Amino acid sequence: MSEHVPLSTLTTLRLGGPARWLAECTTTDTLVEVVRLLDAARVPTLVLAGGSNLVIGDAGFDGVVVRIATTGIEAGEDTVRAEAGAVWDDVVALTVKSGLGGLECLSGIPGSTGATPVQNVGAYGVEVGSVLRAVRLLDRTSGGVRWVGPGELGLGYRTSVLKHSDDALVLEVDLAVRPDGASAPLGYRELASALHAEEGERRPAAEVREQVLALRRGKGMVLDSGDLDTWSAGSFFTNPVLSDDELSRVLAVVEERVGPDVRIPRFPADGGTKLSAGWLIERAGFGKGFPGPDAPVRLSTKHTLALTNRGAATTADLVALAREVRDGVQDAFGVRLEPEPVTVGCVI
Repeated sequence: MSEHVPLSTLTTLRLGGPARWLAECTTTDTLVEVVRLLDAARVPTLVLAGGSNLVIGDAGFDGVVVRIATTGIEAGEDTVRAEAGAVWDDVVALTVKSGLGGLECLSGIPGSTGATPVQNVGAYGVEVGSVLRAVRLLDRTSGGVRWVGPGELGLGYRTSVLKHSDDALVLEVDLAVRPDGASAPLGYRELASALHAEEGERRPAAEVREQVLALRRGKGMVLDSGDLDTWSAGSFFTNPVLSDDELSRVLAVVEERVGPDVRIPRFPADGGTKLSAGWLIERAGFGKGFPGPDAPVRLSTKHTLALTNRGAATTADLVALAREVRDGVQDAFGVRLEPEPVTVGCVI
């Protein structure tokens, strides 16, 4: 166990104060044993793996940070099983290399496999929930370990019953893949257009993965230590989902503010219509690179939905910009954006 470890070294934002103690677990058995012991002793515990969807306060964490460093991945004929600490893109890459399809649209998403059902991560028309077979959980209230199906996880848009709760810890994930090597049906117009394909068409998984990675790189959404636009937590705000009544009100405000000929991107969603948070941010006056080249935290120069550390930022700087953007969108359009990352020791 290590002492006073800077958590900025363990998050993709490269922010966060020190951990009082850090315990690294390289096997699932060790992970279960350590978490059970800490919970029984009522020691304040923070569990993290890839650190890609996490904002940690400048004061750090006065307890034990348990880092999941398990890496096992096993691909079968129509399934892939991975331990929680496995790098997510390594899982996707292995399926494609093995001639399996279905995960390629989720290429390049940073972070660990165990976080994917917690967040129900998604991109380019595919969510983890659509390919999830089962998750192995440690019940931190009883200490028991069991496999559960997706129906028990309350999966929704970028959420699940596991998010914002410490009651259960993901240990392994079992995912369905296509043995024919074909991609999931192309359900996202930008990706289909880049592939010169029709929406709903299937292409070889390797071809789709290559294009997804290219699109993500163009938005600064593939980790690169030399590119400060990738020193982020990815998309910082979720796309808001509005009821029919809320949508009518917001569309009227949009027309008044930007003109009747401008159409805000919108998509059908459970419970209403999903609007583009990036579009709202930009039309509220927060362009790429806001607030300017000398700021310690800026919107990405490639994508307005990412808040980025320019190398010398603090978490307080990040929180201040997140609040400014959120409040600016609220004032401009009457829509409150919700942060996507989990916060520890800070409030946005």
